Amino acid sequence: MCRHLAFLGTEEPLGALLVEPEHGLFRQSWAPRRQRHGTVNADGFGVGWYAEGDAVPARYRRAGPIWGDQSFADLARVVRTTALLAAVRDATVAGADGEAAAAPFAAGPWLFSHNGAVPGWPGSLAPLVQTLPAVELLSLEARCDSALVWALVLHRLQGGDGESQALADTVLEVAEAAPGSRLNLLLTNGETITATAWGDTLWYLTEPGRRTVVASEPYDDDPHWQEVPDRTLLTASRTEVLLTPLKDMNDDMASAPSKEPRT
Repeated sequence: MCRHLAFLGTEEPLGALLVEPEHGLFRQSWAPRRQRHGTVNADGFGVGWYAEGDAVPARYRRAGPIWGDQSFADLARVVRTTALLAAVRDATVAGADGEAAAAPFAAGPWLFSHNGAVPGWPGSLAPLVQTLPAVELLSLEARCDSALVWALVLHRLQGGDGESQALADTVLEVAEAAPGSRLNLLLTNGETITATAWGDTLWYLTEPGRRTVVASEPYDDDPHWQEVPDRTLLTASRTEVLLTPLKDMNDDMASAPSKEPRT
């Protein structure tokens, strides 16, 4: 379900990262090589990127397949960035909310994507809805599982949690509420990338000082791509990548002092 990619590095055109690679996200929309669930990612796409001097990213999203959008092909040729997050979508529920359901979701400096699915949606996550204030529920962009997962992450971020804790807590909470969920989450603030591998493939490529890429699958056959083990949290900057088993995160949370509940 879906393919996504985040990039930090020296300035590149969008197309050099998404369209030009032999097995880039553009091609993954109809011919992914390592996707475990679904075969065609044609239910929408999106890219968010950061411009110099502006901490709030721009977004371009559409409800149709990326290969059918000539405007994007032109935009990708000329727009350059040092950080982006992009995704192509295979919808859990066909036709759900169109463009609004296409990643990346955004708030403040953050861009977010969810590769996966939540079994029993929406009923399985009904108990978690009660943890969100009404104004946040009313602000949901779309009525899909990914939008609610993003709301849960954002609630934690805005409550003061760091990116790593927000993703780890959300994955563990959703997985407990809906066993069998696939929760590969991808988050960037333009300076760091945080991701989880939980039920589908995740890879990274790093060349310190030049680029760090985190993606559902490699966009070329560079032998330096590394696969992230399942049930792992990844944190990356422009110079390093750190992998932490999510089980260890869970153990740390269990031993930490309890927090006051958010309101």
